[in-house]
Amino acid sequence: MNFLLKISIVIFVGIIGGKAARVFKLPNVSGYLVAGLFLGPSFLQFISSSDMESFSVINELALAVIAFSIGNEFVIKDMLNLGKSIVIITLAEVVGAIVIVFAVMYYLLNQPFAFCIVIASMSAATAPAATLLVIRQYNAHGPLTKTILPVVALDDVFGIIAFGIAMSLATLSSGQQDFSIVQMFHGLVIEIGGSILLGLVLGFILTIFAKRSSGRDELQAASLMAIGIATGISISLGLSPLLTCIMMGTTVVNTLKKSKRVFDSVNDFASPVYILFFTLAGASLDLSILVTVGIVGVAYVIARAGGKMLGAWIGSKAVKADPNITKYLGLGLLPQGGISIGLLVLVRQQLPEYAVAIGTIIMFSVLIYEVTGPIFAKLAIQKAGEMDQLEQKDKKHIQMKNNVVHASQSYD
Repeated sequence: MNFLLKISIVIFVGIIGGKAARVFKLPNVSGYLVAGLFLGPSFLQFISSSDMESFSVINELALAVIAFSIGNEFVIKDMLNLGKSIVIITLAEVVGAIVIVFAVMYYLLNQPFAFCIVIASMSAATAPAATLLVIRQYNAHGPLTKTILPVVALDDVFGIIAFGIAMSLATLSSGQQDFSIVQMFHGLVIEIGGSILLGLVLGFILTIFAKRSSGRDELQAASLMAIGIATGISISLGLSPLLTCIMMGTTVVNTLKKSKRVFDSVNDFASPVYILFFTLAGASLDLSILVTVGIVGVAYVIARAGGKMLGAWIGSKAVKADPNITKYLGLGLLPQGGISIGLLVLVRQQLPEYAVAIGTIIMFSVLIYEVTGPIFAKLAIQKAGEMDQLEQKDKKHIQMKNNVVHASQSYD
């Protein structure tokens, strides 16, 4: 079938799924994923594995745009107030997930050390895409919402570091001495430091372009060009496209006075890309995994959720965060996707003896969390009373401006 026609059908099915989800009062993201599931190998087989390779550029673009949008949340003046708290909360939920997953796998299920340490480290990363779209769909705003996105972004950084350390320990315990501690830290410094530096430089360049842009279309083109360049260079240099784009967005929001124009122009373009991304994500899931995953896979899913929620609660308590953050933050940190799937490539290269087992469990986890994660994220912001608060905030801002104008006219 013609490639363009296939893309159009995927978008159509995704739209139908989103509408069906709204009927059942579920997030649109859940509808896209379930609709995509019917297109994949589990049902209609409309999307094959070769199709997924052809669609890879869409996935890369969507993740890059999402990462760039998350950078919008790292405003320096806000981070100076929340920065220490964000770091502590993130570290707590990452450590919580890793420790509990490792304990369950190693001590309760008696799995090999190398297997346990690697799969535990992979439990740390959270998929930011689903959470971001749920927040946008429901115009959420408040202490919990302002905490979730920085935590989700930062825990990917911590997750990459944890995975690097875990792979070193696993290879050393398996007798593969060619992967040393020095090499591990050298690789981490290059990947994380290089990604941050590249994002910083491209962010400054985009800021200059944005200041000189003559219209919305030109600004949108420049922004998407910068995101594409950031992603392409990162992949070519072996850096993290996610971290690079987050840093680029962070640089723009802190150096450009009217940065909202940039992010709005990108978001206007991104909606159909998001529908494609999540519908294709659903199409990549295979229900046959449920037959082979066994008790280890089920234990991993439960342990990861427990670790994330317990860690987030302990971290929030430690920094005396808002009660709603303490109660509900863990529910918004459950989705798992892109980062974990990407790390499977390294597992296949460096620990081939555990690649099938780890890959099966991770894909099972993605299947569970990608479908249910958005529902839990919606529940979190609903319980915190932050749904539709962004709209209320904008109305109050407009009202205040009108009051100032009226007061000035009365004075004149």
